[in-house]
Amino acid sequence: MYILIGGAGLVGLSLAQKLIELGHTVAIIDIDPTACRYAREQVGAMAFEGSAVSTEVLLEAGIRKADSLAAVLRSDALNLAMVTLAKHYGVSHILTRMRHPDFAEPLRLAGANHIISTVELAVSTMVNAIEYPQVESMMHFEQGQIEVLKLAISNSCYVVGRSVAEIAQNPRFPSGSLIIGYQPHPHMDLIIPNGSTILEPDSTILIVTKPGFIHQVIDFIQECQK
Repeated sequence: MYILIGGAGLVGLSLAQKLIELGHTVAIIDIDPTACRYAREQVGAMAFEGSAVSTEVLLEAGIRKADSLAAVLRSDALNLAMVTLAKHYGVSHILTRMRHPDFAEPLRLAGANHIISTVELAVSTMVNAIEYPQVESMMHFEQGQIEVLKLAISNSCYVVGRSVAEIAQNPRFPSGSLIIGYQPHPHMDLIIPNGSTILEPDSTILIVTKPGFIHQVIDFIQECQK
């Protein structure tokens, strides 16, 4: 895909690098010539020096052919302007960073498909790390109605040596929860398990559950053998 990024700050450059590693063609727009040079020489992206809310610069950067656009500029107002222009030029998939929640509705009305609140994301990540220190990572879906947890399984866990089906049938395993991913070893690929998959020590699992069941899931999976 051809992806256009507004802003060559830390987020913009990091995003560009990841996308290029995935095989996409990336162009960055920024007013800073040093940042643009870094994007070309160190990241491997195309870079256009100028304002990301200038129609002339956007057209030069190929906004009409962009499959996706990410607005990660220095202010919400600039991101709003870029989203509006991207919508005008027919970009079908528009993402933006947002700092202040007052911009959520304007960004949505302007055409942003995905609005990432940097403050909410940081706070949510830190709260999860404090409240659930056993969880390696946690993802939220449907405005927090569904949670996906990544949990490590130690040698002493009760679930070691048991199948996914056996675990699901245990009455203490929270109803509606489901093991959806399994990584036998940190250096192995994540797989989709079936009922006969046996959980090994030092492996990792992904579990989908409801917010109210998080503690029960953690306690059950990481319960030690007696």
